[in-house]
Amino acid sequence: MVKFFSMKKTKIIATVGPVTESEEQLIALYKAGVNIIRFNFSHANYEVARAIMGRIRKLNSEGKTNLSTLLDTKGPEIRTGDLKSKIQFEKGDVIKIYTDISKFSNDSMSLFCDYISLVEDVNIGQIIRIDSGLFDVEVVEKTSDYIRVIALNSCLIGSRRHVNLPGVKLRLPGITGQDKKDVLFSIEEGYDFIAMSFVRNCSNVEELRNLLSEHNASHIKIISKIENQEGIENLDEIIEASDGVMVARGDLGIEVPIEKLPVYQLEIVKKSMTQGKFVIVATHLLETMIENPFPTRAEVSDIFNCVRQCTDCTMLSGETTIGKYPIKTVEMMTAVINEAEANMIYEHKDFSDEGLCTRDIEKKHLIKNALITSESINARVVLIFTKSGRLARFAAAFRPNKDVYAFTMNESSVRYMNALFGIRPMLLGNWTPNLGENLDNAIALLKEKNILSVGDRVIAVNDIQKEGKEIPVMEIITIE
Repeated sequence: MVKFFSMKKTKIIATVGPVTESEEQLIALYKAGVNIIRFNFSHANYEVARAIMGRIRKLNSEGKTNLSTLLDTKGPEIRTGDLKSKIQFEKGDVIKIYTDISKFSNDSMSLFCDYISLVEDVNIGQIIRIDSGLFDVEVVEKTSDYIRVIALNSCLIGSRRHVNLPGVKLRLPGITGQDKKDVLFSIEEGYDFIAMSFVRNCSNVEELRNLLSEHNASHIKIISKIENQEGIENLDEIIEASDGVMVARGDLGIEVPIEKLPVYQLEIVKKSMTQGKFVIVATHLLETMIENPFPTRAEVSDIFNCVRQCTDCTMLSGETTIGKYPIKTVEMMTAVINEAEANMIYEHKDFSDEGLCTRDIEKKHLIKNALITSESINARVVLIFTKSGRLARFAAAFRPNKDVYAFTMNESSVRYMNALFGIRPMLLGNWTPNLGENLDNAIALLKEKNILSVGDRVIAVNDIQKEGKEIPVMEIITIE
């Protein structure tokens, strides 16, 4: 049995929530253009997540959807403490921030912060951002028990607000105790991707990869979220250690000067592509559609430019968890993506040989030649036969113009390839060791779907086994 799934080149990730967790809504999301369903474990609970995962598995097995799943960890975080009641701070107020709860007076001019190293790690003049950047304060004094700060703007502050320390190298664990529980849950439930929050260096990624390996779950792909200055500084090593990278513009836009955010976004996208890793742009892509049926002009331009920058995936958050128009939002994103791709100048992007073994370099150059040849002979499509999805990963890194159909015997590889630019993954249920038979079956399927016709030329790329080694081979075929 062969299952066929078709999709645009740029993929869409939608976060599941109360307005999209039913089977009907999951199907509607898929039909509107969603490829991957994200579970935000800053808010999710196991019972609800388990039920939604069951629905997705059911829909996928019935052939109604082809949805991959992504668990987004909460990650290490810093928060203020509980307050008796909300406090209205005014610009110029002088506030004490304590890290020892026993010394916290809980009065109208003091706050508690749960980062134990706060006093030691911040400097005079340091800006601290509270409540996701809504309330900025500047450090003016340090004592053994607290820091004294001055409010730079007025703000009403409640309990348990997020705290950001831009530019500070935090002494926080890469994986928290709760994160570990969530990772084990992801293994149990069969998630395809884990997005690791607040990645600061490659050691964070390696810690997660070791945890997955210990539980025989190395097939789960790791996405590193770049959310602070330290992540930017260590970007190259993080990308190399990861399977994919996310431009997490929410916290990143708080941690770095906001005017630098577009610069860093472009840098992350380009460097990820250069290393042959998939990249996601997230946060505020269609934020106004949480409440409104139409986006702003700026949001449309934002999505268009993300596609033109060659991101693999764009991601929706609140728009599809609590928004009033979740399906319409995805339809809008799909429409803008299609328009951007129709007006895109495709170039065969190159990526570095660094970190690639000799076998990978051979595959990389073969794929590049296959894509160039497909255009020079005006091939109808490019066919890739891959067990792991590795060949498809290389093809995606070159940002192909031609449609690339990647056939595999593994459902996990199909779900991985759902994140790759320009790759249309197909599960070949009657996969055989005979490459000729696989090719015939693939061509028959594409003819059945009216994708190929007699006289069309196609490029086919295979990995063949010879003396225990995978050897990539390219063929040019004319459809009969």
